[in-house]
Amino acid sequence: MEIVRRIESWLDAADPEPWVVETSGSTGRPKRVALSRDAVLASVAASARRVGGSGRWLLALPPSYVAGVQVICRSLVAGHEPVLLEDHGSFAEAARVSTSSTTDAFVSLVPTQLHRLLETDAGALRSFHAVLLGGGPIDPALRRRAEQADVRVVATYGSAETAGGCVYDGYALDGVAVAIDAGGRIRIAGPTLFERYDGDPAGTAEVLVDGWFLTSDAGRLDDDGRLHVLGRIDDIVVSGGVNVPAPAVAARLREHPEIAAAEVLGVPDEEWGNRLVAFVVGVSTGSTTERLDDLRAWVAEVHPRSWAPRQLVVLDQIPLLPNGKSDRLALRGLA
Repeated sequence: MEIVRRIESWLDAADPEPWVVETSGSTGRPKRVALSRDAVLASVAASARRVGGSGRWLLALPPSYVAGVQVICRSLVAGHEPVLLEDHGSFAEAARVSTSSTTDAFVSLVPTQLHRLLETDAGALRSFHAVLLGGGPIDPALRRRAEQADVRVVATYGSAETAGGCVYDGYALDGVAVAIDAGGRIRIAGPTLFERYDGDPAGTAEVLVDGWFLTSDAGRLDDDGRLHVLGRIDDIVVSGGVNVPAPAVAARLREHPEIAAAEVLGVPDEEWGNRLVAFVVGVSTGSTTERLDDLRAWVAEVHPRSWAPRQLVVLDQIPLLPNGKSDRLALRGLA
């Protein structure tokens, strides 16, 4: 509970220094993000207004990352001691404690956690007023499974620089502005933005421009203002002169009936400039060439043939970072 007490003291302090969290480092060296208390509290208030209720939160994420910090802050601001998953023998028991004294309990998860818990603890998930889901792309099939299990999922988009999720189910929280620049990059403004990268003024100046945070993600906005995240700007792989959105290819692979998990990355290649590599868990028997041909055909059923992966790496599991995101550096090392 030490981290809870530290955050509680920070929330109550007269004039606290910014709280510093690290980015995941999934694509390189982690950054130290300095968040003011005002930014964190603005996020807490906007989140509570959007999801309804102000109950207890279950902490199932590392408190060193912004999502974990936000879970603790939301619970404390609502007047409830957060429940720590690590203090209980199972998710089901932690859920029971979380919901025992409030009608509106909440939990924040990453897609990998939701996938596993739907298999083992769907009843416990149903007991929460809402399950916030962030930290990576959410496959439509996973969301459908949650809906079929009567689990209320709210998909969130944000980062440490925006004090966590600031777009819920595609729509910005109150006070948050979202725009797309000429290059397709998502920009965010509003009271939840971070102050600076600790010890990195040059890095701060690159992404905080005229009150806007320039994200590393590509996106588009519907006419009604709903945001669609297309993947990271650097996930657009130029292969053979064709721009290939790797997240879209990975999403298609995950729809294959024999694939349990998949990621797609670009790896430097003398012939193609970059070759698209599919990292998958769970494919049928056969030679690597036969399996790759099958997956290429599967992708080409709904996308241009030029988007199909040119290399297949079969894994027992996708390597993950402590926060549940795919470890992209480790994957590239396996190509």
